[in-house]
Amino acid sequence: MPNDPAATSSPAASPAIPATIDDLSTRERFRGLIWLVAASFFMQALDSTIVNTAVPAVANALGVTPLGMRTALTSYVLTLAILIPASPWLCDRFGTRRVFGTAIAVFAIGSLLCGIAQSLPQLVVARVIQGVGGASLMPVGRYVLARSIDKREFVRAMSTVATFGLLGSVLGPLLGGALVEFTSWRLIFLINIPVGIAGLLMNRRGMPDYRLDRANRFDLGGFVLFAAASALLLTAAELTGDPGHHALGIGACGALALLLGAVYVWHSRRTDHPVADLTLLRVRSVWVALAGNLFTRLGISGMFLLLVLFLQVGCGWSPLMAGLMMVPQAIGAIGAKWLIHPLLSRLGYRRLLLGNTMVVACLLASFSLLSSTTPVWLIGTMTFVYGGFMGLQYTAMNTLVYVDLDVRHASMASSMASTAQYLSMSFGIALATVLMEMFLGGHAHVPAAYVGAFHAAVLLLALVTLAAALTFLRLRPDHPTHHNRALPHAVH
Repeated sequence: MPNDPAATSSPAASPAIPATIDDLSTRERFRGLIWLVAASFFMQALDSTIVNTAVPAVANALGVTPLGMRTALTSYVLTLAILIPASPWLCDRFGTRRVFGTAIAVFAIGSLLCGIAQSLPQLVVARVIQGVGGASLMPVGRYVLARSIDKREFVRAMSTVATFGLLGSVLGPLLGGALVEFTSWRLIFLINIPVGIAGLLMNRRGMPDYRLDRANRFDLGGFVLFAAASALLLTAAELTGDPGHHALGIGACGALALLLGAVYVWHSRRTDHPVADLTLLRVRSVWVALAGNLFTRLGISGMFLLLVLFLQVGCGWSPLMAGLMMVPQAIGAIGAKWLIHPLLSRLGYRRLLLGNTMVVACLLASFSLLSSTTPVWLIGTMTFVYGGFMGLQYTAMNTLVYVDLDVRHASMASSMASTAQYLSMSFGIALATVLMEMFLGGHAHVPAAYVGAFHAAVLLLALVTLAAALTFLRLRPDHPTHHNRALPHAVH
């Protein structure tokens, strides 16, 4: 977060961590903070997963095809990717309590606007507002815990927080399906409002106020260049799946995005405090981690949206049953967390990521064998196994970025890793829906067409994921002392 890891907090900050063994442990002193951050992680994880199950119902209510909803999904994730790099400077300048409280309020307002949206453009705008708030929740929460909790207790505190995030991932699809089937799709957004109000009250009492006395100058020029390049690139990707747009417009957006990206590279080399420090890419493990994250998520990020469409639209399942099939995936990811330490100790990053990526690609391809007659238990088993290997993949990729870095670069690396993660998720969702639309061939209103389109789309996504394995070949053979050093930073 703040650019100087050793920076002291302002006079408004919380008291210093007790130094004597007679004092309360930091986990006990900051129990309210831990619950606050856990609640924010839960709210964001819930919101990220609850929407997928409701896509067909929301699309029907707003008068668009299910695949036409992709802009509402990608706009939220892209907003996260663009704004996360601004979080460190915001905390430096305005303090963690104000930034976190504002993030909760903006997220709740965005949720309210989503719940009352009457058209797809209105929903997209509301999702962007949600993303503005959500962009600061996770990075600020992790930073404040790192500054407040003693190192010996930090892993346990982060485990508590991460568990609530995973719990949100488990409950999200099931709750989304239940709300859509028995009430209204609007409640999947409106339930965030009481949680947000409770979060604001907890923020006033439990959030320390860390800030710098004098913040570094914000890299506004770099921020605008990065945001514009990302938005244009995603626009080009989405236009690819729209038959009403010409290749000239797509090419123009893509070319301008690449030009702005090149300008940012030039700009970052001439700026003391760039929004993304590209010099970190000189470290092999950093650029492999970021590139591997980007290409792997490009193949797998849209998978469960396609599975929901296959089950609900293609096979005629109810929203609740389709949501139930997403739960084993989250449970598998939770179970994988217990295996990551011994696997890294035995195999190291290079062999684990190379082999696991190929397994994920094969499992992804296996979903092309599903049909409307496939037993429920078999689909649940497949999503559980797939979720477990995905959990291994995410944790290994997200911790690799810290392995060879000095601690003073951890804040910038965390920001860049989170940005790459959400950016690749937005492009992954766009790619998956574009492929699905391409294979539907103008039959988006024919339910049976979704079965064949799903089969073809997941096979191509599996090939994209398999190609991503080549990235991890660039890693050097592992050193045993590196394997566990960065695991406390892992997030999914």
